[in-house]
Amino acid sequence: MAGAPYAERRVAPPTPSRTLEPVQQLHDAPLAPLTTFRLGGPATRLVTATTDAEVIDVVREADASGTPLLLIGGGSNLVIGDKGFEGTALVIATKGFELHGTTLELAAGEVWTDAVSRTVEAGLAGIECLAGIPGSAGATPIQNVGAYGQEVSSTITEVVAYDRQAGRTVVIPNADCAFSYRHSRFKADPERHVVLRVRFQLEDADGLSAPLKYAETARALGVEPGDRVPLAAARETVLKLRTGKGMVLDPEDHDTWSAGSFFTNPILTDEQFAAFRARVTERLGDGVEPPAYPAGDGHTKTSAAWLIDKAGFTKGYGTGPARISTKHTLALTNRGDATTEDLLTLAREVVAGVREAFGITLVNEPVTVGVSL
Repeated sequence: MAGAPYAERRVAPPTPSRTLEPVQQLHDAPLAPLTTFRLGGPATRLVTATTDAEVIDVVREADASGTPLLLIGGGSNLVIGDKGFEGTALVIATKGFELHGTTLELAAGEVWTDAVSRTVEAGLAGIECLAGIPGSAGATPIQNVGAYGQEVSSTITEVVAYDRQAGRTVVIPNADCAFSYRHSRFKADPERHVVLRVRFQLEDADGLSAPLKYAETARALGVEPGDRVPLAAARETVLKLRTGKGMVLDPEDHDTWSAGSFFTNPILTDEQFAAFRARVTERLGDGVEPPAYPAGDGHTKTSAAWLIDKAGFTKGYGTGPARISTKHTLALTNRGDATTEDLLTLAREVVAGVREAFGITLVNEPVTVGVSL
């Protein structure tokens, strides 16, 4: 799918070339401060680009010279190895928030949670339940960011990107983004496109949220799934729920020194889910039913957090500098002086334990650089 042609190719207005002299550059630069884990070694070269033209120039230069390139937005979904990155690390710090009626365009470097707040203030629904998610706007289509019943794939209309293969800027419509659970064509082929801008179609619902889809959010608001509530109430409730799970960044709280959810929720075929239920009964006894959510024809999604907890990795698990969050079993955290290898050792222990207990292999959600599980 990642290599399929677009149904429609629309070239954005030509971007003038610039030299790299005005762009901030550092050498042997630490990357850990640029990630929410605060982990990872240095980059050979670190460049910060504040315009689309600068982004494109840096990418073209790296491609022409064959230099490895690492793209960094908010750093909330990165696990960088202790040895760092041998190549050019490009921080995309572009700015741009353009709202015309219910149509929103965000530059890739815009802080996502700030953008959500501004749409709520403007009385527009569609991304209010994605409040508090750390990172940049440009990362949202790559991961098909989602939480509390919303995914960006339901509101994104187009993604403006630099196509490294074609050597030009293209506009990719939603239908060609190949969105699925925490996935997209951008994640499937990470070397192909550099996201520059993301366009959304929001909803003017007279100050009300989109219909609530997530039961926990509805309960917290005292309503039923499918109901609408005031936009500000939906946003504030989601922020409170996320804060209670350590999922809102706080420099003083080591439970937030993480990448949020470290593992994706497994999606199983009917046959796999039946085998899983049998393992649950064998391990936990009759009458224990694992979480199950419809995930398309012949597939069921279950909870990674539940698997981790029931396999014996409870909140706060660990004695070293990398531990499971004290607030949420799905977050692996740096307690202040961990290394990336400490984190990976914990992650591998969790993966092995869940596999042994339930026959399911968890998949990491963050992108790994120079390392792997």
